[in-house]
Amino acid sequence: MTDSVWLFGYGSLIWRPELPHRRAEPATIRGYERRFWQGSHDHRGWPHSPGRVVTLVPGTHCQGVAFEIDRLVWNTELERLDHREKNGYERIDLPIELAEGLSVDGVVYFAPEHNFAYLGDAPALEIAEQIASSEGPSGHNADYLFELAEALRQLDAHDAHVFELEQLVKQLKTS
Repeated sequence: MTDSVWLFGYGSLIWRPELPHRRAEPATIRGYERRFWQGSHDHRGWPHSPGRVVTLVPGTHCQGVAFEIDRLVWNTELERLDHREKNGYERIDLPIELAEGLSVDGVVYFAPEHNFAYLGDAPALEIAEQIASSEGPSGHNADYLFELAEALRQLDAHDAHVFELEQLVKQLKTS
């Protein structure tokens, strides 16, 4: 057993990890893509009016950030992290490709299709309208989208789905 755990962030963990870590670096997972297909009843929306946040769906790859976390810290922070990701997410183990070309075993929070909050695919405009109009205890859903888009730009990571939704939401907010 190693003395650290690698956690892959592809949504809000990228810009708001909220856990102590040894280092953070750009990373990729293969076989998945990021999509705004998960409902948010607890952070960016409410049970009667969920917002939309990202999950992973089968695809080519997903770029994000890998956090190396001391195992002792991981063990003490895990309950808090599980609570943060409680709205339909599960922890799964996946290989993570670090920017330097090294592959490490890692942990990813993933919201599977069968979970209670899964909203699934919809036309981009419909997803954008839901994001533009949703707000919850953690703030406006649009802010989550805009923070993610900016964080991806900082990583030099292109995500057509995120950037299309960003443009649509900006158009909706100015019209």
